[in-house]
Amino acid sequence: MGVLQENLLENAQRMAALAEDAAFGAAFDRAADAMITSLRQGGTLLACGNGGSMTNAQHFAEELTGRFRGNRPPLRAMAISDPSHLTCVANDYGYEFVFSKFVEAFARPGDVLLALSTSGKSPNVLRAAEAMKAAGGIVVASSATAESPLGQVADVTIALGPSRWADRVQESELVVIHSLMQAIEDGFGYSAE
Repeated sequence: MGVLQENLLENAQRMAALAEDAAFGAAFDRAADAMITSLRQGGTLLACGNGGSMTNAQHFAEELTGRFRGNRPPLRAMAISDPSHLTCVANDYGYEFVFSKFVEAFARPGDVLLALSTSGKSPNVLRAAEAMKAAGGIVVASSATAESPLGQVADVTIALGPSRWADRVQESELVVIHSLMQAIEDGFGYSAE
């Protein structure tokens, strides 16, 4: 068996286990409901993460402000990914504040932060979650386990299951992000054309 086949088989096993996990499904539904409620009330969805999770956060926001499956009005979402903001804050305060300072500037009560951390231990993502809670917002965490520091702060934790490798968790994370986007579009009655 080659590398590709091994990776596909491992991902298929991870996805099948998540599909059968009732707690995972319930957490997903709570997260989607919180996001839909926030958007209906004029709120904003923020997203943050490091490395591959940063690109997943950007993907989440751009599909909502642009288009996922069907033509529809744009939805209020943004990833905390502006390089000038990130480097300014990292230089002046430290890397652990790069997301929380943005949350402090923009978050309002009822907004939702999608906090992505495969380990659930990233200090900058954890600080962002704490800042969102202080602003009166809701934190949806995506990490390997609900017992992580991030999971303990979050209102809803979508636990993707532990793995030896972060890329396996990020691949599951991307499936969740696509599913959240679909649930949001469905919640607003936007059907794919």
